[in-house]
Amino acid sequence: MDLYEYQARDVFEKHGVPVLGGIVATTPAEAKAAAEKLGGGTVVVKAQVKTGGRGKAGGVKLAHSPEEAEARASEILGMDIKGHTVHRVMIAEGAKIAEEYYFSVLLDRAERRYLAMASVEGGMEIEQLAVERPEALARVPVDPTVGIDAAKAAEIVSQAGFAPEVADEIAAVLQKLWTVYAEEDATLVEVNPLVRTEDGAIIALDGKVTIDENAAFRHPDHAELEDKAAADPLEAKAKALDLNYVKLDGEVGIIGNGAGLVMSTLDVVAYAGEEYGVKPANFLDIGGGANAQIMANGLDVILGDQQVRSVFVNVFGGITACDEVANGIVNALGILGERATKPLVVRLDGNNVDEGRKILAEANHPLVTLVATMDEAAAKAAELAAAK
Repeated sequence: MDLYEYQARDVFEKHGVPVLGGIVATTPAEAKAAAEKLGGGTVVVKAQVKTGGRGKAGGVKLAHSPEEAEARASEILGMDIKGHTVHRVMIAEGAKIAEEYYFSVLLDRAERRYLAMASVEGGMEIEQLAVERPEALARVPVDPTVGIDAAKAAEIVSQAGFAPEVADEIAAVLQKLWTVYAEEDATLVEVNPLVRTEDGAIIALDGKVTIDENAAFRHPDHAELEDKAAADPLEAKAKALDLNYVKLDGEVGIIGNGAGLVMSTLDVVAYAGEEYGVKPANFLDIGGGANAQIMANGLDVILGDQQVRSVFVNVFGGITACDEVANGIVNALGILGERATKPLVVRLDGNNVDEGRKILAEANHPLVTLVATMDEAAAKAAELAAAK
């Protein structure tokens, strides 16, 4: 789950990372009151959206008085920034910046470790810097069993080329940011910019945090960070049903058992769909259990997507046998009743596959087409989606 900037600021403050004061506002009047509460001087009015490029889009503006903060908030609230509507702004204390830096720590899946990145050249163009002058961005592996202790922080500071007069302070802040990463079960903690002010203070001026939802059982307080109003309704429904679902922009709904199989199914549907001009509509992994209720829940979510024109159920029987899956499909269609209106292409393989296919054949449901192979099933599902 990605946090809004104001949420990241609050998490930073909780763990001792130096930040400036910030107050969230949803109306221009609230923005004015927030600016007054922060002292009535210069503040920054910052759009709160989960995307980059806010500054270039006009979503970050200076205000030198509460009245000006009110006016700037009026301009920003309701803006569309890369498809994200601005519903709230953060009124942040202003700072006299002497230097801007960059720091992040993230999960490096390919290397099965963490990666810290730092640069003495922070700001909005960090992505461009990484492409044009990659040597200016230090990349330091972090051992998950050790983390960023004093020695690792000193290594990062050295490789990034921080000046000696700020090195110790920067290193101390990096250790605190690591605390955020570790204790909040994050997969990304990014500060851009991390600044040195004219009076020498090191401050995390803008933060981005992504937390691992798989660790939610350790963090009941994280539920408060979720923006339920902005969540995709289908993804919210799937989450409530304990389904691993991600909505995509396509026409062929996909159900599979196991993340690897579902990812492979996405690939074969994308390939088959090129001929018909259709694409996968979702990722949905029902896991090892495919009883009637789980299958009904999965189908209910997918069929609730107005873009979906056909559904491809791709199951490899292992712990859960194919006959159990077949019974689940038949019973699920019975549970859904009139809500099931779109064709289903079913491919079964593995444990008890013959029994499973027999169950589906005998049920002879008008919406179900049983196909033997994965490639043929993907092609049939694409064909049916294109025919709708």
